[in-house]
Amino acid sequence: MFKFKHESLETNTGLLLVGTMLAISIGGLVEIAPLFLIDDTMEKVDGVRPYTPLEQRGRDIYIREGCYTCHSQMIRPFRDEQLRYGHYSLAAESKYDHPFQWGSKRTGPDLARVGGKYSNEWHVQHLIQPKSVVPESVMPNYPWLIETPLDYSDVGARMRALRTVGVPYSTTQAEYDQNVKEFGAEVAVQLHIPDAQRNLVKQAQEGNFDGDRSSISEMDALVAYLQVLGTMVDFSKVAPEDLVKFR
Repeated sequence: MFKFKHESLETNTGLLLVGTMLAISIGGLVEIAPLFLIDDTMEKVDGVRPYTPLEQRGRDIYIREGCYTCHSQMIRPFRDEQLRYGHYSLAAESKYDHPFQWGSKRTGPDLARVGGKYSNEWHVQHLIQPKSVVPESVMPNYPWLIETPLDYSDVGARMRALRTVGVPYSTTQAEYDQNVKEFGAEVAVQLHIPDAQRNLVKQAQEGNFDGDRSSISEMDALVAYLQVLGTMVDFSKVAPEDLVKFR
């Protein structure tokens, strides 16, 4: 009976290289081949839309401040995570995220479903001084967010940049009409680049996210972003059997 000595593989560079490439090839085929047997890997769910100009600027600030290094936005399909955070994350929920905020390394809790969980006032206080609302928190203070006016002069350019990677912000009437069909008239207005600055100001003033209507701060934008996370999909209308075929 043939006995293979592992030492002969480790001491033979050529054989080790061939064995490594063979293992990688088999592993790659096992992961990639099934994708050719399904039409799509992204669930078809209603409600997911691109971020509004204000929400998108809030997301930019979230990334700028490094929030993603301590908070993931991906609830894995494990019972303990679903009990704590809610329904596991769907690929469709991140279809307009560039870059996405997936991950499993968490110093703070996952934020995939934080939208609507707390009031605007709670978020403002938590960002200014986290320990004042969560005594055991190790999160640093971000008091400058409420003191810093939001720069939205280039919000249109930022949205045009996202168009190049597939986010359907509109610039023409035809694109606007398509967004009306896809997302509804109320959302389509927010996605129209020529009106980006006006829409941003309107949402900030109506939402009053930082509690001060006299100006628009970076806090307004960041809280607007946090409050939309996980709120787009109505999971009471999503049947598990409709999702399983995309796994």
